[in-house]
Amino acid sequence: MLLDTFETQGLLYNSNFKDSLGPGQQAYRGDLVLIEGEIADSLGRRKPPLATMVGAVLLADATHLKFIAGSLDDIAHLAPLVERYGTYFAAGTGVLLFVVNIDTPMQVDMAGIPFILLPLADGLVWNELVDELRLDKSDFKGQSSAEKVFTLYKAFQDYRPQCENLSFEAALGRATQAKRAIHGAV
Repeated sequence: MLLDTFETQGLLYNSNFKDSLGPGQQAYRGDLVLIEGEIADSLGRRKPPLATMVGAVLLADATHLKFIAGSLDDIAHLAPLVERYGTYFAAGTGVLLFVVNIDTPMQVDMAGIPFILLPLADGLVWNELVDELRLDKSDFKGQSSAEKVFTLYKAFQDYRPQCENLSFEAALGRATQAKRAIHGAV
């Protein structure tokens, strides 16, 4: 399975869960490595990643990603996402990303896939996804974690946001100076 491959390659980071969803499908929630950290020692262990997709929500079959959602700190991180995982996209792969340093919704087509990008500097990806796709708690009642990801994927099939379609270069030009809001102990 594709997500098992990602796991053995060390690309799943701060995992919440990775679980089977019936025959031939897996779901994952956690972070997804975009840019790996450098090798730290002679045993090949790596330092923490330089960039991740925070709060990643993935649905995959044996060879392709069917749904990708999460949060990027910088719109420029879209390039390493496509570079590393683009070969696993297929016609119909759904992508909905929250991006910290943009201030208007946009769509960017890369690797033949429309990437829907929404601004979000503060908030939890899962909660924002549920709200954006107009789902509520009752839609997930009695479901396993993997089934909840599948419910999001099904809701995404009917999702039609109103946003401007831009080239990647034009989208990069709209980047702001916004940084992820971090909350913690005071």
